[in-house]
Amino acid sequence: MPTFGLGTRRQQGDLRFGEKAASGKIRRSAFALMFFFQLLPASAGEVHVIANPSVTTPSISRNFARSIFGMRVQQWPYDGGSVKVFVLPDNHAVHEAFCKTVLDVFPRQMRVAWDRQVFSGTGPAPIEVETEEEVLNRVATTPGAVGYLSKEKIDEKKVRLLPIK
Repeated sequence: MPTFGLGTRRQQGDLRFGEKAASGKIRRSAFALMFFFQLLPASAGEVHVIANPSVTTPSISRNFARSIFGMRVQQWPYDGGSVKVFVLPDNHAVHEAFCKTVLDVFPRQMRVAWDRQVFSGTGPAPIEVETEEEVLNRVATTPGAVGYLSKEKIDEKKVRLLPIK
């Protein structure tokens, strides 16, 4: 039987053993990933964009949300009021979930975009606050403000949800 450059039958058998070992590594890696994602806090699961009640925009698109949080939009489209953006620190679980699920970008991509604007003098960085409670309070008291929170932290008496369509 020809071996087509794979060596003897014994070496071919070793190749099959290597394939089995590789599939075992893949299974272990998949299990490790599943375990890791179970360790993420539940609050990072569902994140929503919130706005000050003075914002009259009924909803925004995902691209417009990227523009707002990328600091490329200075005014709201309907009322012309100025946009104030509040974000959580880069390593916060809710910030990571927001970037990945709502904006569909990695948090480091947002940081690079903000830093580029600040260092080139073409725009400001968003206002960074430490906790979700502070985001809620700052968005509630600042006209034209926008931010994001986990579902559990939203108080619709203070802020309004800004749906992404």
